[in-house]
Amino acid sequence: MVFSVDKSSIPQGSTISKDLPGAYYFDSYSFHTEQPNKKSLQIWLDHAAKMPKWINFFMACRNKIVSMMGLKNLGHLGDIDSRKPLDEYRVGDRVGIFTLLYLSDTEILLGESDKHLDVKLSVFKENSESKLISMSTVVHVHNFSGKLYTRYHSRCRFQRA
Repeated sequence: MVFSVDKSSIPQGSTISKDLPGAYYFDSYSFHTEQPNKKSLQIWLDHAAKMPKWINFFMACRNKIVSMMGLKNLGHLGDIDSRKPLDEYRVGDRVGIFTLLYLSDTEILLGESDKHLDVKLSVFKENSESKLISMSTVVHVHNFSGKLYTRYHSRCRFQRA
């Protein structure tokens, strides 16, 4: 089975699309799923659970470096309680390195803020039976450090095709 991830536009009906005005950086990638009945939160939790070890290694390096500059240690992307039932998640809960900002069956909005930038990530399905999943990111920067950080990370993106 060939798994394809394609660069796409941020879906107009998504909650994250409301954060586009004034964004310094944004992107969106879409892929098709063979399990269209999964809720958006489950899609993210499954994705985070399969995070390669090298990503957590680089997150640990990032955390050491930025903590010397007074920025947050975020932990690892996959720092998720695998025993927590899906229906127990609420807005405000931590989901790995992010805070859950919005929760519905068809979209979750995760985010994190620091003194240099605000980042939001969305996992969106058009409807509950949709096979097309979009993962979008919107970043608002607060200072020059945020611009540097965003430029560096936007160049380090990996796309699986």
